[in-house]
Amino acid sequence: MARRVSRRKKPSKDEYLLKERFKIESEVFDKGTLLALSKMIKKGIIETVDYPVSTGKEANIFRGANAEGKFIAIKIYKIETAPFARKAGYLEADPRFSKIKHSDRGIVEAFAHKEFKNLEICEKAGVHAPTPFYVDKHILVMSFLGEEGLPYPTMNLVGPLHGEADLDSILEDIRKMYHAGLVHADISEYNIMMGDVPYLIDFGQGVVLDHPKANEFLERDVAIILKFFDRRGIKRDFEKTIEWVRKEEKSDQKPPK
Repeated sequence: MARRVSRRKKPSKDEYLLKERFKIESEVFDKGTLLALSKMIKKGIIETVDYPVSTGKEANIFRGANAEGKFIAIKIYKIETAPFARKAGYLEADPRFSKIKHSDRGIVEAFAHKEFKNLEICEKAGVHAPTPFYVDKHILVMSFLGEEGLPYPTMNLVGPLHGEADLDSILEDIRKMYHAGLVHADISEYNIMMGDVPYLIDFGQGVVLDHPKANEFLERDVAIILKFFDRRGIKRDFEKTIEWVRKEEKSDQKPPK
């Protein structure tokens, strides 16, 4: 028996994109989110919310603009679908979040505020990372990393753009963070955007040095980055690099070769 050919019309690309947009909006823009965004608009922090530039299990990031017409990044952490409960351990031993509410919403909002505070540390330490502007509830507003309204690509897509100089820059940023009392705890080629220099992103899991696993996370961050560059023929010794990161900081000292 011949197979019956379906006469259903294949959806157009525009219809598919519209469907995806509605799916994202239904996941992200609940009543609480819309109220929080409305408050930010009234305060002049946000002028427009344009479109998503990054979507994930934990958060969606939208390009937006401020009152001056400059592009900004608006990170909206997901309340219902985000797997944050199992990551509550990243809040341990952090005096900034000792009194959080241990509910889904409480933990998610703590991660948004945690990322904001971690980005403040990075800004003061001179780390290449987004500049934090504002945080409320589960929404974080920060600088937009990109050119002509398009975000920089992540390193997993384009690789290092400047060879060893990119590795040196990343290691120097890891060291600056460490001496400022912070460990990223989730560095990988997926959390680095490649512009004129590499920019570290996604600081929600970053921990202070008082965290019981801070040194374990530091070593993991360094190992992942060295492995990524090693696969591209740029080799560094792990033990020497870790020792260099932990040493008393000297501005003129470069990472060991």
